[in-house]
Amino acid sequence: MNETAARSGDRGITLLTGASGYVGGRLLRELERSGHRVRCTARNPAFLRERVPSSVDVVHGDVLDAETLPAALHGVHTAYYLIHSMGSTGDFERQDRAGAENFARAARTAGAKRIIYLGGLGHGDDLSRHLRSRHEVGRILRESGVPTVELRASIVIGSGSLSFEMIRALVDKLPVMITPQWVHVAAQPISIEDLVSYLLEAAAIPFDQSTVFEIGGPDRVSYGEVMREYARQRGLRRIMIPVPVLSPRLSSRWLGLVTPLYARIGRKLLDSVRNETIVRDTRALEVFPIRPRGIREAIQRALVNEDHDFAQTRWSDALSSKGRTQTWGGVTFGSRVVDSRAVSVSATPSEAFEPIRQLGGRVGWYFADWLWHLRGFLDLLVGGVGMRRGRRHPRELRSGDAVDFWRVERIQPPRLLLLQAEMRLPGRAWLQFEIEPTQAGSTIRQTAIFDPVGLFGRLYWYVLYPAHVMIFRGMLRRIARAATRVTSAPKLATADSSKSG
Repeated sequence: MNETAARSGDRGITLLTGASGYVGGRLLRELERSGHRVRCTARNPAFLRERVPSSVDVVHGDVLDAETLPAALHGVHTAYYLIHSMGSTGDFERQDRAGAENFARAARTAGAKRIIYLGGLGHGDDLSRHLRSRHEVGRILRESGVPTVELRASIVIGSGSLSFEMIRALVDKLPVMITPQWVHVAAQPISIEDLVSYLLEAAAIPFDQSTVFEIGGPDRVSYGEVMREYARQRGLRRIMIPVPVLSPRLSSRWLGLVTPLYARIGRKLLDSVRNETIVRDTRALEVFPIRPRGIREAIQRALVNEDHDFAQTRWSDALSSKGRTQTWGGVTFGSRVVDSRAVSVSATPSEAFEPIRQLGGRVGWYFADWLWHLRGFLDLLVGGVGMRRGRRHPRELRSGDAVDFWRVERIQPPRLLLLQAEMRLPGRAWLQFEIEPTQAGSTIRQTAIFDPVGLFGRLYWYVLYPAHVMIFRGMLRRIARAATRVTSAPKLATADSSKSG
């Protein structure tokens, strides 16, 4: 990929929109690794700035607010447009259209030399609303007067991608599947790695007019065939019973019960998969030095990289995919179950992080400590580490430290603390705290993550889920109270005084 940067030379600033999203987050790392001078736009720059390398410039920019775009596009040579409103409420087609028009106008005025847009594959007049909107956005950008490369892709295979996580959840959870007609529609999947390579190369290929490239892997398969290949690689036997009915609306409700998709996203996704998404124009293979992986290798790499990818970007990282949701209760991401909640406090990030870095040991867990000690006692009975280890220092933490029956996997004060469980469990578990600066202070997000093993692992999570909700809610509430108290003193005076009762 460094060859791309060498061929492109120093062409000024590369602007990346959608950097908080699934594809954008991965592209950002490759752009930076390849030597591009990267600028990212974000509705909330503070949120993104904490998650990107210090060399990346993060500025305020919202395609639905035209006044924010001239400054964001100033001095930009190449602009990546990786924005869509699929997860938003309201008229997503109107929002997509308005955003594209604002961006096209600002890019032309700023003198940008190239726009690169990721759209969706699809042909004919009977396109879904989602695909029709993606094509309309591409047309608006191509007609902007700025030479535009539009890449149209089908299913993206990669741990964390929207389509792949739907497939994974269905196959993992359902030994017998009632499969509606959309499961049998032909597609041409592409791996996330190959998609990012196309996006990176699109900044370097020589052209002076707008063009559309259709990209995909070498295999033409249906969603059902992708499911069978995933099941084969996971060693699962699955039975599929086809039925001629099940509308996209009903399918989205069905998916909402067994997959990580929010219903409104699932409905728009299913509305689009009724269209064949295959490559008819093969010019991309002539212009780009990329030979995409087949479906078997793409799935294999997604599974091998699962642990690494879980710590990286996912489709749900995009702000639009979450809408206004602030709490996730028992939502499934990949094979993991996640419970996440957030609270706002009138404290700086450093003040908000102070009670978090003191968790465990003499300070305890802020809420229902007797239940934590009971869990530790039960762990000792089955040969686990229990709660007796305490912690090395009452206020300092570093990676690798023991904290009762947890281990510090990662700590980045005052932004992040990730603890991995070392008690005996039918799976693996993590407890994560993130601090996000806001105008009024900070937001503290607490996330419990469980990677169950087998049916017993899932039963363990759901049987204890009501207790977990009570404990984690109480703990977060009292951490917020302790963080607010820090604002009135330089620090918590002693470990004992940080207890919230």
